[in-house]
Amino acid sequence: MLRRAISVVAALTAVTFFAAPASAAPAAPYCGITWGSAEKAVTPTSGTALVGIRAGRHDCYDRLVFDLRVPAPPTGFLVSYVDQVIEDPSGAVVPVRGGARLQVTVDAFAYDLSTGQQTYFYANRAELVDVTGYQTFRQVAWAGSFENTTSVGLGVRARLPFRVFALADRVVVDVAHFW
Repeated sequence: MLRRAISVVAALTAVTFFAAPASAAPAAPYCGITWGSAEKAVTPTSGTALVGIRAGRHDCYDRLVFDLRVPAPPTGFLVSYVDQVIEDPSGAVVPVRGGARLQVTVDAFAYDLSTGQQTYFYANRAELVDVTGYQTFRQVAWAGSFENTTSVGLGVRARLPFRVFALADRVVVDVAHFW
């Protein structure tokens, strides 16, 4: 009986020792997303006019799009997580809902340079886009347009990975639903 108990314990120890992996493999990224949460920037260009801001929901991320007057080369941008969204040029804090805040600055002005007429209109500066029901986005708030740049505060659920890219007619900000 004692011999059998020792054999069982030895067998279980061997199975546990040899069955356990030497090191656990890293988990696959969520939806293949490998973007990270560090600042994203592209050198400014000559700029163009902002004509719209819209948002969309996707399976793996929420998307914010800045529509630009065309033709124009892809425009520059600076997007980063901040403690507070700051309005340009006043320096005032822009309240933004969410567990984290992205300051999104696009090299596009919200007015026509030759006439001074607005090119982008909003009904409510605190709610530029209705993001009710979005998985990641909590709020999109106006943060100013000054010296050929326009800024918005993007409130998100948490500090999540994001990517930014520019096309000839838009700048796109995608924020993942999870890590």
